[in-house]
Amino acid sequence: MRAVNEDSLYCPWTSSISDMFRSHLGHERRDAAEHRQRILEVARRLFAEHGVDTVSMHQIALAAGVGQGTLYRRYAHKGELCMDLLRERHEQFAEEIAALLATTATSPALERLDSVLAKNVALLEEQEGSLGVMAGPDMQDVPCHESDYSRRFSFQHSPWYLWLHGLLAGLLIEAVERGELAPLDVPYTADTIMVALHPMFYRFQRQERGFSPERILQGLRRIYVNGAKTPT
Repeated sequence: MRAVNEDSLYCPWTSSISDMFRSHLGHERRDAAEHRQRILEVARRLFAEHGVDTVSMHQIALAAGVGQGTLYRRYAHKGELCMDLLRERHEQFAEEIAALLATTATSPALERLDSVLAKNVALLEEQEGSLGVMAGPDMQDVPCHESDYSRRFSFQHSPWYLWLHGLLAGLLIEAVERGELAPLDVPYTADTIMVALHPMFYRFQRQERGFSPERILQGLRRIYVNGAKTPT
């Protein structure tokens, strides 16, 4: 199979996710920024104490000392608030990945892809334990990812998804060009990796399947690193 021409789809990993996330804030007034920070601090505390699924927007507004109208003008639903909570950690993660890839620039592309997969699994495990980004098994109760609110918010069009997809696609393209991988459909392959790295799917594997983080990482490596290598 011939490789797809991905040049127009390639998003360099050096693109700063910080800029992508901050773009929606624009030139925020000082009082608005203070309101946002207070809302996020309160939401983080309430989520940690009671779980994301049990905390309402009304409770957050009350504890933060802001009107519900003010809260809903900033966050149309709890999913948007959750994504803003994750924004700072995602920015930090992007900088960590940039540093990693800068120091391993001469390493094989597949080795760097392996490192990125390992760091993503570690990040998912961290988020699973701290913020509890998803709720219970009833999909209608999932507040921060694919759920009832997905009609208004697309995870696949979020800055985080676009950045990470571009990063994975770039490494796959490089691996093909270096002969480490046989030609393959890079955009499709990057999408399938993103599905495996989706927080909701990760939570299903951890809690419903009982898979350990190590088992999940080994499965990713078996399919997307070792299993895709060019036959020798």
